[in-house]
Amino acid sequence: MSNKNNDELQKQASENTLGLNPVIGIRRKDLLSSARTVLRQAVRQPLHSAKHVAHFGLELKNVLLGKSSLHPESDDRRFSDPAWSQNPLYRRYLQTYLAWRKELNDWIAESDLSPQDVSRGQFVINLMTEAMAPTNTLANPQAVKRFFETGGKSLLDGLSNLAKDMVNNGGMPSQVNMEAFEVGKNLGTSEGSVVFRNDVLELIQYRPITEQVHSRPLLVVPPQINKFYVFDLSPEKSLARFCLRSNQQTFIISWRNPTKAQREWGLSTYIDALKEAVDAVLAITGAKDLNMLGACSGGITCTALLGHYAALGETKVNSLTLLVSVLDTTVDTQVALFVDEQTLEAAKRHSYQAGVLEGSD
Repeated sequence: MSNKNNDELQKQASENTLGLNPVIGIRRKDLLSSARTVLRQAVRQPLHSAKHVAHFGLELKNVLLGKSSLHPESDDRRFSDPAWSQNPLYRRYLQTYLAWRKELNDWIAESDLSPQDVSRGQFVINLMTEAMAPTNTLANPQAVKRFFETGGKSLLDGLSNLAKDMVNNGGMPSQVNMEAFEVGKNLGTSEGSVVFRNDVLELIQYRPITEQVHSRPLLVVPPQINKFYVFDLSPEKSLARFCLRSNQQTFIISWRNPTKAQREWGLSTYIDALKEAVDAVLAITGAKDLNMLGACSGGITCTALLGHYAALGETKVNSLTLLVSVLDTTVDTQVALFVDEQTLEAAKRHSYQAGVLEGSD
């Protein structure tokens, strides 16, 4: 892989991994403050604003005359339906939206705001323009086709889903049918048993499915905010089964669900618990070291543990594989726009007062 492609891969990984999250998320007042800054800018620089309104008017004329060259990004799958490019009305609708979105971003980018305020302003503008995308309306050609194909049933189903989400999901669109899964039936079906337990975790050893196994075991460490069966979904989507088929002695951590009673737990709590699990794996298998796989916050915990082992001169871990684990949080991402000492203190205070951050947060 070339250095250019490698750099691009790292950039994409950091942007997706460091997306908005409830631990260091955006405070509502910060978002409103940025929105007010954007609105005030229209008054502070009237000539600048008028210039971009004129630019938008010229582009709108080109759109109406069919002379506009605006088109969505090639990887924007929202507009993949042929109607957006082949139907004159839909094409003009899309190009009007693209012209409006582009002019708003150019307007804030060329304003006299500070670079940080420009970035925050663009974030607020993107929130608004993406929410108002043509694909989010009933005019979406795919929605129209589906409406006629189902005799209007798709619209009724959508309204029904909206009502359920308003009642059960705080108005946010549900991603998954929560009633469709049951651990032991269509999740977490690989055979195993708990072989060690402390206050923070349980250690699951999976039953081998091959006649021989490698002498060095594998310990998988999921994120603390996920269940162990994220690595043991359906048989064809199970990391646990893949490892077992590959002759691995496989162990997976199952983290305890914390409550307000565990509000004092910190990273060191998880590292100490993981140390005990490592010792248990080595004692059970008789191996002198193990391979480790950590995902997300589980990977951060593993990395901190390896630093601790290095300081002690211990070599209990032969190799560490990391999945979407953020070890360098200094990258320039959207979340960094709103993170400062006040944001961090607010996050810590909210976490401690609540005792635990619920998944619904």
